[in-house]
Amino acid sequence: MNPTTWLAFAAASLVLVIIPGPTVLLVVSYALTQGRRVALAVAAGVAAGDLLAMTLSLAGLGALLATSATLFTVLKWAGAAYLVYLGIRLWRAEPKIGGVEATEDARPARAIFAHAFVVTALNPKSIAFFVAFVPQFIDHSAPILPQFAIMEATFVAIGALNALAYALAADQMRLRIRRPGVLRAINRTGATFLVGMAAATATAARNGT
Repeated sequence: MNPTTWLAFAAASLVLVIIPGPTVLLVVSYALTQGRRVALAVAAGVAAGDLLAMTLSLAGLGALLATSATLFTVLKWAGAAYLVYLGIRLWRAEPKIGGVEATEDARPARAIFAHAFVVTALNPKSIAFFVAFVPQFIDHSAPILPQFAIMEATFVAIGALNALAYALAADQMRLRIRRPGVLRAINRTGATFLVGMAAATATAARNGT
């Protein structure tokens, strides 16, 4: 893959993942309530979710989503329902005060990984987006599979590092917040955004508009 093309792809990917969405909101919310212990779990979940979504896209699922109203609708509502579920859990969660890294009711790392994975992967607009995004950087005169592999590894790595950075930054903010009411308000703001994202996902048109 041409280095210039790779740099352009990496830069575009970085801009894409930095923009807050359901995944970033989930990462920040977990870090604010449970501290840096969740950072690796959420970053790994985001990486796995991106890997699955991008692999399915490159395998042709994105094209199918663009033509199949039924499949798009099923995935759209499944993703929206899960975001609502996460929003309700976040709204009801009792925040952990700064400096408390682990408690008896803290969520296990595997559950946090699973949440981050599902939120990242179960998004039909992301799958369709990859199909529109990746071809712009493809050199059709060179073998396709190696290019796919390089771009997939690049995007997944950038997404994971972005999630890790958000989690660590949110943890530092958490350590400076001592009032449970403040953390609860942050939780509920995040929950509201998650439900709002669910509504946007549920009403999304198949063409992404």
